[in-house]
Amino acid sequence: MQKDGELPTTPGPAGPWSLVVPLKPLALAKSRLAGAGPGAPDRPGLALAFALDTVAAALACPAVRDVVVVTDDPAAAGPLAALGARTVADRPAAGLNAALAHGAAAVRARRPDAPVATLNADLPALRPAELFRVLGAAGQFPRAFLADAADIGTTLLTAAPGVELRPAFGGASRLRHLSSGAVEIGISGVDSVRRDVDTGDDLRAALALGVGPRTAERWAAYAG
Repeated sequence: MQKDGELPTTPGPAGPWSLVVPLKPLALAKSRLAGAGPGAPDRPGLALAFALDTVAAALACPAVRDVVVVTDDPAAAGPLAALGARTVADRPAAGLNAALAHGAAAVRARRPDAPVATLNADLPALRPAELFRVLGAAGQFPRAFLADAADIGTTLLTAAPGVELRPAFGGASRLRHLSSGAVEIGISGVDSVRRDVDTGDDLRAALALGVGPRTAERWAAYAG
């Protein structure tokens, strides 16, 4: 019998999912983390740690078959590939939503019938069991999304096999995804999937949830 909070040994009926994770060049990432702690934070280092912990947790989720990271940063591509992710270049170079559509196309070029989900790269407290629950709920709908902790943005958007992803991330994306016909996932107890990190306050909230080992190590070296 499966215990509460324990990972199932088989994926849900909609799986296995392919996840698309966008990651901008590290030098440009996390500009709002100033003030996260004493001195100037190592923003590129933290951004990479966030992405590595996010991807590692995603790959540990039994509903996830593979992860595709869309990035043009070779400093990130190598470590992410070492975890088992596939990296593809951001050939459109036309912003976040174009990168996500490109990643979804790369997935379906190999697996035309894949259910696809986009996942933010800055979820350092991500728990595989919570992601499993979210994907299980999303699998009931053609398109679905999960709002961020502020109920303004989006951390995850899904599309069933044969359904176009139609991402509308950036700023108040929750309302845009609702307007596009995507169903909002309303389950509780999935805080780690909603806790993206843009600001110092966001990072402190993620640390309180419990971040992955790479973020914890990077933060400890910085905050001392």
